[in-house]
Amino acid sequence: MLKIMLSRKIMVIISALFALLLIYMLPKEKVYTLKQNLPQDLKYVSDEQVTDVIYLLGHDDYLGQTTVATSKTNRSVESRARELIEILISDGSGENKIPNGFLSILPSDTKILSLKYDNHVLKINFSKELMDVKAEHEEKMVEAIVYTLTSITEVEKVILYLEGDILSKLPQSKVNLPATLDRSFGINKDYDITSTKDINQVTIYYLDKYNDTYYYVPVTKYVNDNREKIMIIVDELTSNYSASGNLLSFINSNTKLLSINKTDDVLELGFNDYIFNDINERDILEEVIYTITYSVKSNYDVANVVFEVNNQEIHKSTLKTIE
Repeated sequence: MLKIMLSRKIMVIISALFALLLIYMLPKEKVYTLKQNLPQDLKYVSDEQVTDVIYLLGHDDYLGQTTVATSKTNRSVESRARELIEILISDGSGENKIPNGFLSILPSDTKILSLKYDNHVLKINFSKELMDVKAEHEEKMVEAIVYTLTSITEVEKVILYLEGDILSKLPQSKVNLPATLDRSFGINKDYDITSTKDINQVTIYYLDKYNDTYYYVPVTKYVNDNREKIMIIVDELTSNYSASGNLLSFINSNTKLLSINKTDDVLELGFNDYIFNDINERDILEEVIYTITYSVKSNYDVANVVFEVNNQEIHKSTLKTIE
């Protein structure tokens, strides 16, 4: 009898151990939790790279403003300029940095022979392959170089050389170039003139879209209109029809510029309530702020742009901090 009882106890223990073993071997349900405190030494791309503004050819043949990742280790004017120009060269070393929807505009075999920065002027000497560009893109290529290089704060003017000689004329389009280039050269030029009188040159920033991404496109318009440039800018951005094709503006067509007050370094703009995206919330769309602010920066030598409604300041943009 004792042996029978002992055998039963042993069997119970073995069965219990076997059951525990099965439970242990079965896959457990994993519970994932979001850690609130990430390790401080975690490495991100931003630890080694920053971004710079560049002007690339968009999907609809406009030069668009976008940003690319550039090296953080050497931030001298010359090194930044060289890195950006290399991204502008088709099939170049910086091709992998170009955002979707954009293309480089400089011919693939173009070489930078020399590059020198001095007293806010950047001199860059290209190989002759620079001119192996389509005739319709010759002028846009110069615009892309000038606008990209002058997006570097320290650079105000650019001098282009071809095999050691100043590039003074584009061979195919026969466009004459000034010896020293700056943003007054214009970009994505649009001519809407009927006479040689009262010609006003105004650069206006619109929006364009590739897939689900918006980006800014400057257009330099030549018009027979001697009004204050900011009035032309607002009228263009609120127009239901744009001579610039499919470019966009998010400004309500009922928006009116009611007052302009320019001091030494501030441009104050008074609008009606339609400048707001939501009158009750009194908020302005970021795209509205930037299209106006970028346009002001391209046409006025001021440090700040103040948006007002009913004589009350609703937003202030500092031009040094944009682009």
